Amino acid sequence: MARKVAKKKVEETSTAVPAAARTLAVFEIFARERRPLSKSELARLLDLPESSCSDLLNTVHALGYVTRTVTTRRYYPTSRLLATATSIAESDPLGLLAAEAVSKLSNRTGETCTFGVIDTDAVKILAIMQGHYPLRYVAQAGDRVSLHATAIGKALLSELPPEEMARILRLKPLRRRTEHTLVDPKELVRRVQEERPQGWYSAVNEANEGVSSMAIGGRLGNEIAGMSIVGPTARLMASKDKYAAILKEFKSELF
Repeated sequence: MARKVAKKKVEETSTAVPAAARTLAVFEIFARERRPLSKSELARLLDLPESSCSDLLNTVHALGYVTRTVTTRRYYPTSRLLATATSIAESDPLGLLAAEAVSKLSNRTGETCTFGVIDTDAVKILAIMQGHYPLRYVAQAGDRVSLHATAIGKALLSELPPEEMARILRLKPLRRRTEHTLVDPKELVRRVQEERPQGWYSAVNEANEGVSSMAIGGRLGNEIAGMSIVGPTARLMASKDKYAAILKEFKSELF
């Protein structure tokens, strides 16, 4: 099955390298099976000739990514893959991506742009780029903002099943920030579902009077993330169609 999925993804990408896909499929199979596997078992699960599977296993074995038992001659991944992944994660690739993304989006729109993730019952801002207008939204990386009263919060919630959205929104009473703030979890779930077909989410004067936002959400691997444009309501609404088109471009590129 892993081999078929990898093969399908490779066929959809003209520049893909089949050998790379096969190598990753090996580790996906071990993750699924959670046990040492013989060469013939792996060949069958990968849907590969045993000779090709042997070459692949010999390569990753020589590089130290799998080990082989002495008696049964079965293979299993070593800790090297975990060590490599941990080293990569320690450099915070999501933070690097976030900084680049908000810079690019802010340059396109001139507005303050943010990138964030869900942090229990709020949005944690991982990166922000201030707009160039004198009148602009101001915040900083590390700030936590409302999940229920911001466009980025709704965009993040949109990536969850309705019951999980409702559960998070019920963690504590929702604060009414302005007269436009939605504080009923059921209403918020319905609002998110209503906006989903357009491909972006909005919050007009909901967190602060005179401040509005537009956002997109998606998944980067297993991580749910979102990006938003934030600024004075009058200016955002005047440019709504333009900003919506830009956000949808970013969604297709980023997520």
